[in-house]
Amino acid sequence: MTELLQQLVDGIGRGSIYALLALGIAVIFGVMHLVNFAHGELITVSAYVGYALFTLGLDWWVLVPAILASSMLTSLGIEFAAFRWVRNSSDFTMVLTSFGVHFVVQAIFVMAVSANRRTFARPGWLFETVSVGGVNLEIYDLVVIGFTLITLAGTVWLVRRTMFGMTLRAAAEDFEAARLMGVRSNRVIRGAFVLSGILAGVASIFWLMRTGQADPTAGLTPMLKGVLAALIGGLGSLGGAVLGGLALGLVEVLLISRLPDGLVGLTDGMVFVCIALLFVFRPQGMVTIRRAERV
Repeated sequence: MTELLQQLVDGIGRGSIYALLALGIAVIFGVMHLVNFAHGELITVSAYVGYALFTLGLDWWVLVPAILASSMLTSLGIEFAAFRWVRNSSDFTMVLTSFGVHFVVQAIFVMAVSANRRTFARPGWLFETVSVGGVNLEIYDLVVIGFTLITLAGTVWLVRRTMFGMTLRAAAEDFEAARLMGVRSNRVIRGAFVLSGILAGVASIFWLMRTGQADPTAGLTPMLKGVLAALIGGLGSLGGAVLGGLALGLVEVLLISRLPDGLVGLTDGMVFVCIALLFVFRPQGMVTIRRAERV
């Protein structure tokens, strides 16, 4: 029982990062109906910013706000440099644009820095544990869960209680109708990318604390995890994105802990099998999205 509780906390900690990534993807999809495969580049840029500051001798008290700011500014820059010009194009064109951004950012770092992986020191408390009722829990997992709850609460307040949140929900429900009602498309899309960048920035902080690495493909794995979590929860649903992220993290940890040592390498493959079964029996994901219909 004690081991199961530890694994559940570990799974929720891992799933919390996935939930933040999926939430950022869901925000953009809700407004633009775009699965943003360039979302991982926010983590790639943040990783190199963290590495650059680390080489200057700065510690994590400086790295944390710098990573958050770089993620938000990168998200805004990608919207301005790429997506703004194809906003009225087909969904296929926008998806291709997101892939293009991914490869361009990757090529820039390969040419300007190096294809080699760069490492930087992780916080000293990362693997320290605390005993709660006889259960040894990593402080890292508790910090991730706590900050994720604060971030999610702030996001809920922003979406439900502010004018920006109202326009964001209106645009997600019916963008054309929202524009006719006076919603400024540039402002709401720009705000969605800022929010997505902040969520990715919080996820980047904890992802980079765990990996301590920067390379041109640093954001690829977290991006894939975020997209999978968003699909599991129901693409376009903010609540579904959170549920999908937590579910993905829990399944990964439980499979790693339950599989024999010789089969641990098959964890990702078995996760995809579970996802495929979910889509067979519930193709819309965990949460059904209802949108207004024009009659």
